[in-house]
Amino acid sequence: MPYGRNRGPHGGVRRRGTEALKQNMQPIIPTDCFYYLISRATLTATSVIKRELAAAGVEQVSPAYLGVLMTLWNADGLGALELGRGAGVEPSTVTGLLDRMERDGLLARQPDPDDRRAQRICLTELGQRLRQPVLSVVDEVLGRATSGFSEQELSTSKNFLRQFLANMQEERRGTHGQQG
Repeated sequence: MPYGRNRGPHGGVRRRGTEALKQNMQPIIPTDCFYYLISRATLTATSVIKRELAAAGVEQVSPAYLGVLMTLWNADGLGALELGRGAGVEPSTVTGLLDRMERDGLLARQPDPDDRRAQRICLTELGQRLRQPVLSVVDEVLGRATSGFSEQELSTSKNFLRQFLANMQEERRGTHGQQG
C-alpha cells in the first residue's frame, strides 16, 4: 500500500465501515455525479423513445436499432464492419443486432457482388418506409427533452458529448492520453 498500513494519503488513520462515513466522508449526492446523470438521462430517454415508437405504430423499431437505421438511411448496402463503425456499434454486438433487425423485417443480408465471402446489409422496403415516422418520434421526444435550451447550448452539448464519447472510446482501448 502506498501510504502504509491503514494510512490514508494525508497520513491519517483510515476508518472503516459506517463509522468512517459518519466521521470523515461527505455525503454522496447522485445528481452531483456526472456518470449518474449521463446514465440516467440515457436510460430515461431510451424508455421514452421506446414508448413513443410503440405509440406511433413502429414498435418493431427498438431504440438500440437507431444508429444502424440512421447509418443505412444515409448509405444503404454497407458491409457489417463498415456499418458497425458508422453506427458506433461494437464489433462483438453487430451480428446479434443485425440478426434481430433482420428478424423484425427491417434489413436483409445480401451477397456482395464484388466479394463472394462478404455480405451487404440492405434496408428492406419496411426499413426504408419507417424512416420518416421513426425520425419524427425521435425529433419530437428530443425536442421536448431539450425545450428551454438555446441553439448555442444544444450545439455546445453535442460537442461536449462527442468529445466525452471519444475520450471514453480511447479509455476503453487503453489509448487515452497517449501520443499517436
